[in-house]
Amino acid sequence: MFDTLAPMQNLNQQFNLIRQSATVAMADRILALKASGRNIVGLQVGDPDFGTAPAIADAAFQAMQNGLTHYGPSRGYPDLRTAVASKLKRDEGVSYDPASEILVTHGGIHAYYLAMQSVLNPGDDVLIPDPSWATHSNMAIMLRGSVIRVPAPAENGFIPQFESWLRALTPQTRVIVLNYPSNPTGAYPTRAYLKKLQDFAKEHNLWIVSDEVYGSLYYGERPTCAAAFEGAKERTLLVNSLSKSYAMTGWRVGYLAAPARVIENAIKAGQNSITCVAPFIQKAAAFALTDPAIQQVTADMRAAYSRRRDLVLRLAHELESEKVKVIPPQGAFYFFLDLRALNMPAVEMCERILDEEGVGLVPGSAFGEEGEGFIRMTIAASDEDVEAGFRKIVKWAENVQR
Repeated sequence: MFDTLAPMQNLNQQFNLIRQSATVAMADRILALKASGRNIVGLQVGDPDFGTAPAIADAAFQAMQNGLTHYGPSRGYPDLRTAVASKLKRDEGVSYDPASEILVTHGGIHAYYLAMQSVLNPGDDVLIPDPSWATHSNMAIMLRGSVIRVPAPAENGFIPQFESWLRALTPQTRVIVLNYPSNPTGAYPTRAYLKKLQDFAKEHNLWIVSDEVYGSLYYGERPTCAAAFEGAKERTLLVNSLSKSYAMTGWRVGYLAAPARVIENAIKAGQNSITCVAPFIQKAAAFALTDPAIQQVTADMRAAYSRRRDLVLRLAHELESEKVKVIPPQGAFYFFLDLRALNMPAVEMCERILDEEGVGLVPGSAFGEEGEGFIRMTIAASDEDVEAGFRKIVKWAENVQR
């Protein structure tokens, strides 16, 4: 007989160091509440409320009809890699060789995984701003790196003081991770700041992994690409996807642009994780990146987000709440609302706003210690939901009882 008291098999202990996604957990709660009949204003998701442009879907359907339903090249089809290179030159002003410096990936998260897997060794230190999207830290930990959070407080526009990078540096530091415009804050640094950071990386022989998934969503001057400096390409890995800019979150297609020797490592990691991105999706992505009419669709989405951003700022001025401070985002489609005046944990705030006002949000503490006391509210929702949700947040904050 088997010994029923025998110890259980060991699990991967790295996963004890990370938590499940707070965004997904909140989404699950909201689905349960909706199933029970509650009317919920969902302002928690990072998914555009626009549909994928029909012409993109048509391109995918045509590719399927043409028989592109089998394996494709693990590096990505040449026409898509050329389209990515053209996009990077057109929008970011950086030049990449599509044959050797670009890899098609299964979305932005997969691009980030391949980037980190390609350059990170167990025990290497990784510098990541705080607050930032949890996956940036979680992935580094899963790959057996050691994460050092670099404070990026609201009082400094959610950008680390440069001295903070210096204080965080260790002899084991190998990678700096950036995400601008930022999820959750929408902030991004000046060109001069990025240039100084690149000089810092060169001096200390560091890689920069730059997640630029929100790069097309900005409300003033276009953000500077992290690789857009002389000599920066040799130490910079660009992560991007079509999810946010083309409302293609479910298509799971992105890309990594990096030095050829990094791409050679990334191909090995890609072949042993996904094999390839679906060929018909690649054809749709190539169309999306190059068709002039689709670029206008992206511009129209950015204009809609800008309108909603202005709506929230007008409401904030109208309601004049001392409890809810609004910091105008420079990009992305989130507001990182400052409710620190309530002196209440962010998780408790989000749970109570959901239960008492029916508004779904994400606690700022999910993005790091500097996010405690904040809540993330998306404007990737209808104008009506954005207005109703923000009004409910302010109402709740002004009347909350501890």
